[in-house]
Amino acid sequence: MVAMLAAVLVPVTSASGAQAPHRAVTADGLADLPAVRPVVDCARVTGLDLDGVTDAPVTISSATVVTTGAAPYCEVRGTIAPANTIVMRLPVNGWTQRYVQTGCGGLCGSAAINYGQASTCPVVEDGTVASATTDMGHQGQNDGSWALDNPQAQIDFAYRGVHVTSQVAKAVIARFYGKRPAYSYFTGCSDGGREALMEAQRYPDDFDGIAAGAPANNMVVQNTFHHAWNVLTNKDGNGDYILLADKLPLIHRAVLAACDALDGLTDGLLDDPRRCGFDPRTLVCVSGQDPSTCLTAAQAAVVQRLHDGATDAQGRRLELAISHEWGSELEWTLFVPKTQGETVASENFVTSFARYLAYPNAPDPDFRLSDLDFTVESFWKTVQSSSYLAAMDPDLGAFEKSGGKLLLWHGWNDQHISPQGTLAYYDALRETMGARTADRFAKLYMFPGVAHCGGGEGPNTFDVLTPVMAWAESATTPGRIVASNSTNGTVTRTRPVYPYPEVARYDGTGSVDDAANFVARTPSAHPAGDAYDWLGKRLYSHGYQTWCRVVDGRLVCRPTRTWLTEREGAA
Repeated sequence: MVAMLAAVLVPVTSASGAQAPHRAVTADGLADLPAVRPVVDCARVTGLDLDGVTDAPVTISSATVVTTGAAPYCEVRGTIAPANTIVMRLPVNGWTQRYVQTGCGGLCGSAAINYGQASTCPVVEDGTVASATTDMGHQGQNDGSWALDNPQAQIDFAYRGVHVTSQVAKAVIARFYGKRPAYSYFTGCSDGGREALMEAQRYPDDFDGIAAGAPANNMVVQNTFHHAWNVLTNKDGNGDYILLADKLPLIHRAVLAACDALDGLTDGLLDDPRRCGFDPRTLVCVSGQDPSTCLTAAQAAVVQRLHDGATDAQGRRLELAISHEWGSELEWTLFVPKTQGETVASENFVTSFARYLAYPNAPDPDFRLSDLDFTVESFWKTVQSSSYLAAMDPDLGAFEKSGGKLLLWHGWNDQHISPQGTLAYYDALRETMGARTADRFAKLYMFPGVAHCGGGEGPNTFDVLTPVMAWAESATTPGRIVASNSTNGTVTRTRPVYPYPEVARYDGTGSVDDAANFVARTPSAHPAGDAYDWLGKRLYSHGYQTWCRVVDGRLVCRPTRTWLTEREGAA
């Protein structure tokens, strides 16, 4: 249930910029909003008139009361034409006037509400929020084949599906409860993080607060050059894998031995892996050494290339430097196979994307990884072709003016989407908006030891939604977020994570597994170096993304800049 009221009244500013009357807030910083009951029966939602709510017809197919979970809710299912499935949960015993929309991962294709790292938000746990999600315009088939001869589904997946879902969900809420949400939020990770940033960039008035985790905002490069490099750089001339997964624990132990203590604690975590100068060549076998305890020179070279990321033949970076952070080696099974002949996940990511999505109106169902050229020309052809899928615009001026709040977060051990992409986006945001302005509405959290959207060896359970709500509802600027590890339901370690660039430092007293014994420290300088200096640096700019429509069965996108004619400046 909602925490007890704090003895404080604060002025609250809505996303429209209008200041509401002073309102009591809870101990969590959330507005103390009275619970509202429905004004119509759940079953009658199917008969609601939703004409004109969005740009296409809406059909509500079912509305039934579900009694499992924290509180009973009306589950609403429907379709926003042509094929966006929407699923909603509307509390029937008391709604505290908040709407939370959740994103989906991968290439989507199914509509299932998943709160992810917002699951422990108090008003989510007690079931008093209204929520919704969408499959983003297609069903099933996470291999990308749904996009074949279906340009509208490509637009819906890129950006339209999430937007129209927010419009319809808010309209249903208004009719069901007799009032619109006081506050609206979006939370998602991976592609859900991309969806989150797409909303802030393209539809700045949809949500008061957004939590964007491990965003796949650079989806085009990620699902081509990044994941293809993961596979191809680990192949020899015969097409066999050089490095297999049985070597990963060995490499991980060596990384920790070299770098674990750099942050003052030997605890199995690197609080900023960029400070680690590990050299895989230190593991190369010497004469007579047991090969199970060391690497060949070729294997060590693969480890370094996997860490560094994709380049062309001249060494020009086709993705941000540091593709996989030191300390994340145990998660590399995403692309390092257990046995020869195995098809790893990275290969599937590339083929599903490149065959049907990377080059609009030119699908190639026979595409293979070897067809991707690691050249400057191929890079610009690819990123321009599918720029409508990218969410890299750092100009969030309209979102900031609407009163929106953004919480970016990423796990340092992410094996799927490089943390460097989120760091680079945040850096571009601050450069574009100005550091002071950016700090008023955007924060970044980097979670040590956390893999893609969760998991990993670090404290990997935390609440990213409550800080956003408190920021939007009571102007409580986000501070530390406490992350935890649990074993069999028992919490074994808690650690604070502070807004970047602050890091947690042990204060020298008490258990190192207790967040209470850590304080915030700001490093004198973060070790980014020239990590953001890569071929696609200028993709983090206003005007790169395009808007698309369907014309005679083809996807026609309107660029705001002619990128191919400008590429010489970056080549």
